[in-house]
Amino acid sequence: MILVGVDGSRAGLDAVGWAVREAELRKTGLRIVHVMPAWAYEMAEDAPHAGVGTWMRNGAAEMLEQGVERARQEDRPVEVESRILPGDPRLALIEAAEEAELLVVGSHGLGGFRGMLLGSVALGVAGHTACPVAVVRSLPAERGGRVVVGVDGSPGGAEAVELAFAEASLRGAELHAVHAWSGPVIEGAPRLLAPAEVAEGEEQRVLAESLAGRRERHPDVKVVEEVTHGHPVDVLKEASTEADLLVVGSRGRGDLTGLLLGSVSHSLLHHAACPLVIVPPRRQAG
Repeated sequence: MILVGVDGSRAGLDAVGWAVREAELRKTGLRIVHVMPAWAYEMAEDAPHAGVGTWMRNGAAEMLEQGVERARQEDRPVEVESRILPGDPRLALIEAAEEAELLVVGSHGLGGFRGMLLGSVALGVAGHTACPVAVVRSLPAERGGRVVVGVDGSPGGAEAVELAFAEASLRGAELHAVHAWSGPVIEGAPRLLAPAEVAEGEEQRVLAESLAGRRERHPDVKVVEEVTHGHPVDVLKEASTEADLLVVGSRGRGDLTGLLLGSVSHSLLHHAACPLVIVPPRRQAG
């Protein structure tokens, strides 16, 4: 099941449109949810100021109806259901995502200030859920048939590579595997193996090892490899301008162990030019 949150904003409805197409690709159902304050959700009809609770519940129901209607406009053979959730939007979505294979949110909602690049809910759930989170910042005007994945050689990044192969296969798309590195290099003399060449060779190895075995499991996916000396955010932001989907891990090699969301994935939440999927590391059993 794919879970998508709506809040009455245009971004939320765009997220529904993207999510229902994703549900069709995965041959699964879609659950549209809206989160409202628990006190209003649970308020009794005979309580003081009960009209406020009724008004808020009616508003929540209307937002869900708008979401369902947006899903129907896609005319896809997907089973759609809707549900109101009580509580804090971030915590409620994180909990609801425990039984989902993907959580989808818009990049900003009605509660954000004008000019903010990313809403607090989108930022609050990314990196905190058990399942991948898709943030729909903007929808490509035309499908280019390309999925981009950021490869960093980290254990968490391996989950992103796996999901990117699966997404490319579902879409019949080309997979553009990008490994960007930003360490210092020293140009060497002719006919000598310069430090710059040694560094690039090591980074090529990181990419090759990250893709190893997955080509065989997805023989239908054409893979284009790119190793680039540059900041990963800049390189992946540029790559996203021609992509249908950008996939990254929630934490990379350079991030502190305690961080739930790495610096690269955090920056791309604000700047990716296409829908972005952030993939958490696999949970350890037990």
